[in-house]
Amino acid sequence: MSKIIVVGSSNTDMVVRANKMPVPGETVLGGEFLISSGGKGANQAVAIARLGGGVTFITKIGKDIFGLELLKQFEKEGIHIDFVFRHKSKPTGVALITVGDNAENAIIVAPGANAFLKKKDINKAIDEIKKAAIVLIQLEIPINTVNHIVMLARKYDKKVILNPAPAQKLSDELYASLYVITPNETEAEILTGVKVIDDLSARKAALLLRERGVQNVVITMGASGAYIHSDEVSEIVPGCKVKAKDTTAAGDTFNGVLALGLSNGVGLRGAVEFANKAASLAVTKYGSQSSIPFLADLEMGLTNDVKEEL
Repeated sequence: MSKIIVVGSSNTDMVVRANKMPVPGETVLGGEFLISSGGKGANQAVAIARLGGGVTFITKIGKDIFGLELLKQFEKEGIHIDFVFRHKSKPTGVALITVGDNAENAIIVAPGANAFLKKKDINKAIDEIKKAAIVLIQLEIPINTVNHIVMLARKYDKKVILNPAPAQKLSDELYASLYVITPNETEAEILTGVKVIDDLSARKAALLLRERGVQNVVITMGASGAYIHSDEVSEIVPGCKVKAKDTTAAGDTFNGVLALGLSNGVGLRGAVEFANKAASLAVTKYGSQSSIPFLADLEMGLTNDVKEEL
């Protein structure tokens, strides 16, 4: 039995490193190119599995070579794949990613089969949902499917963590069904209209989200850490200072590890501290899933070769 269910996207990432990001109409000569497994849902499931968590992944991929490779990767990671569905005609999702010298990235996603993960697929996993403790979900699948899984989780009294990426309008009923919502600064601004730049603005955005019924708010703020707002605490949990190379899967690593920490009963602040550490390690490597740390990495901690020179 898996304590955590992740519902979300699976993609094949095609990544190009470049000295600068192109502006519209500009061609930039890039550097290294790599292909890796990705997708927010898949990344979060991998993060949980690599740190020893039991995780079932609900997703939809194509019957193409990309889908076959993703399926093999899920099995290798120890992810439960009984509910990895394969669309008979739609291709596996693809993400085109540019990574600049400053470690920031720009991403365009062609959803492919992800856009066809339906309510009927979710219904096939109801028994698995009943057994789980936490459901982790993002917004790279149809919003109707998101609403359906959230309502099912609420029906069976499961804790739902929503990573609202890419951000979009959400219903009051959905907000009221969430145990935790985890926007970054940009997503928090889209959801609340508040530009998040510091702890005061983060608190303002978090209060608006809690007014909509969310039990706990965690706003990720890059190198600054993460702002928590709940009944017990309202503060920034500092991040770890590292030499960042690529931030592509940092947020997904954070969310997966947050879910794992909460499923293990460490409490919200402890889970955020754990997630901050994992995300900090992730940005020190290139790629999506290739950058997600293993349990041994976290046990070893932030070594001198990744710590930022102060």
